Amino acid sequence: MTLELFAPECQDNLLFCDGEVQDYGLILNEAQSCQYMRYFLAQLAWQPDEVFLHGKHYVTDRKVVWYGDENYQYRYSGSLKQAAAWNAGLFRLKQHIEKLTGHPFNSCLANLYEHGQQAVGWHSDDEAALISPNTGEAVIASLSFGAARKMRFQHKTQQHKVDVMLHSGQLIVMRGQTQKYWKHCIAKSAKIIEPRINLTFRYFFPV
Repeated sequence: MTLELFAPECQDNLLFCDGEVQDYGLILNEAQSCQYMRYFLAQLAWQPDEVFLHGKHYVTDRKVVWYGDENYQYRYSGSLKQAAAWNAGLFRLKQHIEKLTGHPFNSCLANLYEHGQQAVGWHSDDEAALISPNTGEAVIASLSFGAARKMRFQHKTQQHKVDVMLHSGQLIVMRGQTQKYWKHCIAKSAKIIEPRINLTFRYFFPV
């Protein structure tokens, strides 16, 4: 079976209110997605993530790596980190996504979920450095490879919930006030044994 038989339809906004999550559908075909998946598994400098939550230090099973503009520093999950210079494959995808979305990006957080038991809990990407001083909004582009995984959205003050299956080659973009009013997570699944890579392209502003 090919991915195209179950290709997600493009949607202008997956959310009910107070934000915008645009689904671009599959922006890469199956062959391209598989090629990128193999390339990123082999070429990116994966390492466990270290985060500080509520004053405690955690090392995650999920592996990550940050890339971006040379000498760029950013604050993420309570610690100051340095982005590695752009990987060539990541940079080509960044340029492609910038053309599709009409928005610039200067960094990318790559996540590796080796199987369905590796996930990420409820959170919002609402760091001050991600918020445009001109618009008060954040734009984050998320591109998936490998195993399909469920991404869940939940409104912070209302009962609204939205689930979306993210397929290999699928691009979604979180815009507007999404990070202010919504939180999101990647759900666990014991049935999934294949790896997934997620690339989140961001723009960090100096603060």
